[in-house]
Amino acid sequence: MNVHDIPAINAALNGLATLLMTGGFIAIMSGKREVHRGFMLSAGVVSAVFLVGYVAHKILVRGVHTPFGGEGAIKAVYYAMLLSHILLAMSIAYLVPRTFWLAIKGDYERHKAWARWTFPIWYYVSVTGVLVYFFLYRWWPAAV
Repeated sequence: MNVHDIPAINAALNGLATLLMTGGFIAIMSGKREVHRGFMLSAGVVSAVFLVGYVAHKILVRGVHTPFGGEGAIKAVYYAMLLSHILLAMSIAYLVPRTFWLAIKGDYERHKAWARWTFPIWYYVSVTGVLVYFFLYRWWPAAV
């Protein structure tokens, strides 16, 4: 394994987090609170491992930006998605731990109110994280 493998691993972690969040959503909609808790805590752990991998990658490549190889309309689509992904990712760094904390404290009414905002934002960030990987490394890699 080397530094160039980290983005693919991070994309896989984001994909796994998305699947775990989906399972958690289905579980809570089915009234299975303990199953929901397991899925969501697992999604939180996977997302935290992703964050460590993301920061490690940025440190190892000394913050060098990976160029996007697409042109025309797809370039505008990519950068709009990337900007929304980055801004919302910064928000979930607060929203997810706060929402978790409310559940851990047993304040389920407030947890539910926060989760109505946190879940779709976290889900979007997770899905777009996978898409950013595919846009950059698989579908439109920059010519080297």
